[in-house]
Amino acid sequence: MSELIVTLLRLGYLALIWLLVLSAIAVLRRDVFGTRVLARGSVLTGNRRPSAQQRSTGPRGRETPTRLRVTAGPLNGTTLQLSSSAILIGRAPGSTLVLEDDYCSARHARIFPDQGRWWVEDLGSRNGTYLGSTRVHEPVPVEMGTPVRIGQTIIELQR
Repeated sequence: MSELIVTLLRLGYLALIWLLVLSAIAVLRRDVFGTRVLARGSVLTGNRRPSAQQRSTGPRGRETPTRLRVTAGPLNGTTLQLSSSAILIGRAPGSTLVLEDDYCSARHARIFPDQGRWWVEDLGSRNGTYLGSTRVHEPVPVEMGTPVRIGQTIIELQR
């Protein structure tokens, strides 16, 4: 082999080694600094609070939920104030509700408002999202007090 080919192979291997080292550092950095841990029972608030109309009743006179509460699982008692934005649930640090659960996907499900109601949607998780005892395959409306199970965690919409 010519010296040029040997030199190019050496540089290629060197580049691959540096790529491996940098990716290992990125993984370690995500593990150390990625997840923000909150005390149990703490209240998380979004940038906006629900309006007075959202807090009282919906478009057809029914009450509209104002918070999402974890009723069972490792984060039991945690409450999120509902606003007009969707709530992403999963293990990923960027999720609105971060669940440290082996049965939960990184981006597991989302709960979002649409047409005056709240809906739950499974985001292609392996273990599924359950509304009551029914597995969710497409966006389904969620009523107040109906349990939504994601892994070992159960959440409910409350007033």
